Amino acid sequence: MSIGITKTRKVVIVGTGFVGSSYAYALVNQGAIDELVLIDLDFERADGEARDLNHGMAFGSPMRIRAGDYDECADADLVVITAGANQKPGETRLDLVAKNAQIMKGIVKQIMDSGFDGIIIVATNPVDVLTQVVYKVSGLPKERVIGSGTILDTARFRYLLSEYFQVDSRNVHAYIIGEHGDSELPVWSHVQIGGLPLNVYGQIENYYQDQDMQELFENVRDAAYHIIERKGATYYGIGMGLARLTKAILNNENSILTVSTYFEGEYGLNGLYLGIPAVVNQFGIREILRLRLSDQEQQQLEHSATILKDLLNQIGY
Repeated sequence: MSIGITKTRKVVIVGTGFVGSSYAYALVNQGAIDELVLIDLDFERADGEARDLNHGMAFGSPMRIRAGDYDECADADLVVITAGANQKPGETRLDLVAKNAQIMKGIVKQIMDSGFDGIIIVATNPVDVLTQVVYKVSGLPKERVIGSGTILDTARFRYLLSEYFQVDSRNVHAYIIGEHGDSELPVWSHVQIGGLPLNVYGQIENYYQDQDMQELFENVRDAAYHIIERKGATYYGIGMGLARLTKAILNNENSILTVSTYFEGEYGLNGLYLGIPAVVNQFGIREILRLRLSDQEQQQLEHSATILKDLLNQIGY
């Protein structure tokens, strides 16, 4: 396969838990690909998911779906890793790091041993740290190892702003950046509703101090905890987000999405993965957007980076 030129429109999902199966379901419903292979430690589970999805094929778009093994990665355009230990109630995403880093190393070795030469997307938490593990272990170029980053946080942010201002969320442009976790931050200075800045449309002069806006962001940041308390896990939103990212890559869209990508000097940061708006196409990450952050936002982004760097140092990456 020529690097970045999608010929097979084949996706391999590693991990058929809630996130992996929700992503697979979104792919089937959106007719985004031609071939889907499901890999799981529990082959019977993967086979069951494949059968269930295939039985809905009469109502969807034609595609091939089956359970398989890592040799299926050889000619895939994308391998999407959703496998890992689950986040438990009361547990932060960062508590998972040591456990999931070991799992990730084993998975990536098997992917690369197949001769895979496409793009890897990582969705397992803590996603920024684990994407860095995949990057280091795989040996792939940085633009071809992508984390789901703050793609879902950004969608949550846009949704809650749309609810607050009673405007279609597709006309709300806003970003959550930094760690996909507790130190993430809203880029208030770049929120736009129908092309109008927040201070113009919403008549909010100091969004950093506005109580409603702060509560809105806290609901974005803590959304996963609220959902986990109520139903045990989050999976539909990220499944749809992964499908969106898949289409951006396979269709060579040059779309701007807040994914986790590797910093080499952007925003004064180096040597780590963080969520940031980036242009995504068939080659992976084309470029990182360089937003003009306020001083407060820059400081918050650096704080988020420091937390992740400390964690990476603890696990030797």
